[in-house]
Amino acid sequence: MIRAIFPAILLLSSFSTLAQEVALSIRGLSGELEQNVEIYLEAIPQEDYNTGLRFQSRVEKRLTEALNALGYYHPNFSFEVDEDDQQLIVTITPGDPVLIALVDIQLTGEAQDDQAFTKLVDKSGLEQGQVLNHSLYDGLKSRIRNLALQKGYFDGDYTLSRLEVAPDLNQAFVRLHFDSGIRYVFGQTSIAGSQIDIARVESLSPYKEGDPYLASAVGEYNQNLSNTEWFSSVLVEPDLSQLGEGRELPMKVSLAPQAKNQLETGLGYSTDVGVKGSLKWKKPWVNSHGHSFNSSFSLSGPEQTVTAGYKIPLEDALNEYYQLKYGMKNLDNRDTQSLESNLALERHWLLDNGWHRTLFIRYLLENYEQGLQDDSGQFLLPGMSFSRSRIRGGAMPSWGDKQSLILEFGDDRALSETKVLRLQGGMTWIRSAGRNHRGIFRIDGGANLTEDFDRLSPSLRFFAGGDNNLRGYNYQSISPTDSSGALTGAKYIATSSLEYQYRVYGNWWGAVFYDYGDAFNDEPDFKRGTGVGVRWASPVGPIRLDFAWGLDATPGDEFKIHFTMGPEL
Repeated sequence: MIRAIFPAILLLSSFSTLAQEVALSIRGLSGELEQNVEIYLEAIPQEDYNTGLRFQSRVEKRLTEALNALGYYHPNFSFEVDEDDQQLIVTITPGDPVLIALVDIQLTGEAQDDQAFTKLVDKSGLEQGQVLNHSLYDGLKSRIRNLALQKGYFDGDYTLSRLEVAPDLNQAFVRLHFDSGIRYVFGQTSIAGSQIDIARVESLSPYKEGDPYLASAVGEYNQNLSNTEWFSSVLVEPDLSQLGEGRELPMKVSLAPQAKNQLETGLGYSTDVGVKGSLKWKKPWVNSHGHSFNSSFSLSGPEQTVTAGYKIPLEDALNEYYQLKYGMKNLDNRDTQSLESNLALERHWLLDNGWHRTLFIRYLLENYEQGLQDDSGQFLLPGMSFSRSRIRGGAMPSWGDKQSLILEFGDDRALSETKVLRLQGGMTWIRSAGRNHRGIFRIDGGANLTEDFDRLSPSLRFFAGGDNNLRGYNYQSISPTDSSGALTGAKYIATSSLEYQYRVYGNWWGAVFYDYGDAFNDEPDFKRGTGVGVRWASPVGPIRLDFAWGLDATPGDEFKIHFTMGPEL
């Protein structure tokens, strides 16, 4: 009976040990070795942890692999079981490392004169006398092959690729011999499925026939064609079936037309204008020349807007074009009632430095009541604008900046009520420190240099306050007033905002901010606003909720809640 019961007791004891939670403690390592060991041990599920010999053997195997990968082939392990804390303690002595005794890297074929490959090898970290790191060898081997494919060395292959390790000698020998063969060049391009003139499609290509092959140029051509919005699908690819038939590699462009009509509806909300609905009708292509048409209708309590635009691309279809635009807006907000119409002709360029330049002339016709003033006005305003926007990151970019400058001029001798020079500009910067800290700084300004300010229509005057301006104050509630106390709009505006954001959890951020500015005629009486907010990087874009205090607001009207949706730049 004792012989029968004893194995059962041992088995129950074993099950009891396995059932208890066991911690694993690694000692004797630091830095890169410690990090690599932690990564390798992640392959063992936590529920498998115990103090048994089989588990110790399993751990020792993973530890050995982790240390070998970084050049340590002679580790010693000491296992200790702490019964009180239910802990398995492993003390590791890594031993002497394996050093690289030979680096034999050879490039033959046309790549031997390609500086990109030379730089790749120089930055590989594989040097004689260095501790062996298997990932550096594997990484260089992979990067050489990838670079060859990116630059058109499609016949390239290794004639020798070997990493030899002699653990007894603590030496390693790196041998990589790569024969690139020839570098292919772009051949003739065939285009199929396009409803747009072939010459227009070809003009979007960043490469010419005979240029050395670059995968990045193929990707850029794909992107350019997609950005036109002419096509529902785009595929640019080399015809690899022609490899070995000469240096020129034919290119294939496969396209499918975009739907000729597109409708889009939208519904949004902000505390400035309340609920806002929109309807957009778009024709991505009107004819084979790539002309396009877009229109929109938006409706909110204080504003109703209708716009339409016709775009005529030039030789550089993406970056140079004419645009004819018309817009009508009815505004009934506070002391402003206005019905305005704008007709504009614009010429657009994208400059080499990344700035978007526009020359335009617009005709403004406006009937309005502004405070005590009841009038109508017309202005013919030729002008120029420059803008640039750069971002890195997703819905809430980690880095970005945006700058804009607009100049307009009107003359009473050319269909304008009075002579006026209008200047508007703004700059926004977004910067991050690590993953959890963001800062946003904005500064905006505008000026109307005119001899008779009273002749300016309300849409040409400046008002401050609201969701994206001076928080803590009502929408467009800040400007000079007339004798009745009604807002008149201002000659000048200057506002700024400083905001700090901290990631609280996932896509949720907290914010604190301080706003400063005024809309004024002669001397500014700067207003201050401050508060806290919540930011959510939602799937449809950033959503912002702010609780703001107007530090210089009318007593009893200091607190405002601001809610907005949309990009920060």
